[in-house]
Amino acid sequence: MRLGIIGFPQSGKTTIFNALTRGDQPVTMSGGRVEIHTAVVDVPDSRVDRLASLFNPQKTTYAKVTYADIAGLEGANGKKGMAGPLLNQLNQVDGLLHVVRCFENTSVPHSLGSVDPMRDIASMDADLLLNDLIAVERKLERLTEEIRRNVKGDKAQMEREAALFARFNDALQQEIPLRDMDFTEEALKEVSGFGFLTLKPMLILLNLSEGQAAPVIDYPHKNSLVVSLQGKLEMDLAQLPSDEAELFKSAYGLEELGLAKVINLSYDLLGYQSFFTVGEDEVRAWRARRGASAYDAAGVIHSDLQKGFIRAEVISQEDLLALGGLNQARSNGKLRLEGKDYFLHDGDIMHVRFSL
Repeated sequence: MRLGIIGFPQSGKTTIFNALTRGDQPVTMSGGRVEIHTAVVDVPDSRVDRLASLFNPQKTTYAKVTYADIAGLEGANGKKGMAGPLLNQLNQVDGLLHVVRCFENTSVPHSLGSVDPMRDIASMDADLLLNDLIAVERKLERLTEEIRRNVKGDKAQMEREAALFARFNDALQQEIPLRDMDFTEEALKEVSGFGFLTLKPMLILLNLSEGQAAPVIDYPHKNSLVVSLQGKLEMDLAQLPSDEAELFKSAYGLEELGLAKVINLSYDLLGYQSFFTVGEDEVRAWRARRGASAYDAAGVIHSDLQKGFIRAEVISQEDLLALGGLNQARSNGKLRLEGKDYFLHDGDIMHVRFSL
């Protein structure tokens, strides 16, 4: 699971990257070069902490999310769209985190001369949409030509693709991002390899100065969220030792760092949920798509578990914690045996019975 952090120059994009990852990347400008910094971070989850307290395992493992700070997006891509190296990086991410500057700082002037969050959001969306439109028009032209020339292949399939890309073209011409359209699962699979930018989930992050109130932003698009963060403050706190950070949090009246909220929203936005395996050796959070079956989840743990799947022992983490352990859960009849088609719920604890 990989999210690309994007934003215009001087938006504080790398500051947010450092805050989310507890990193220390320089926050100076890249000079228009395509630079990528990545970091893998734990998804904060108090359920993992409570389960670890119960089992006292040798190892505790959280779910992970990868952030990529993608520099080089200047916001003036012209009619030809983004440069190839930049577009390749953006195509590879599962979702986008757009850092929008809301803070005033005369020593760091905005590249467009003034701070205007709605303008920047609209400008970024226009850039992403333009690149999708270029890709869709090129694909549609090729399909139309192949159908006209009666090129060898599945003509019915080519016609279905042409109809689908014609829909995309109509939407993009009307400045409608692809994530606002309704798709069948089959259609989504057909286009997944194109990496369309406006099809990717979008998290708008309003980068505030210390104590600044977040502006009201209306962003009525599907698979999109808006969140605010005091970026510089959060970065400074994230880079402190935990005991010092706690003192400063108290001084600023913060119950928790906002970065935990942003990480969890990123995780949720991409349609993931967590399930757990527990024991004295390890308490571990695993990532699965919402709507995943027990069979799908077994494959997340190990392909052998999926191949030899017989049944899954399942209990919610709330029930397990209330009962005090797996033995108590078994004696109380709370460990359920579920088959391949059981739909996993967020927070389920699952152990797989299998045979090869």
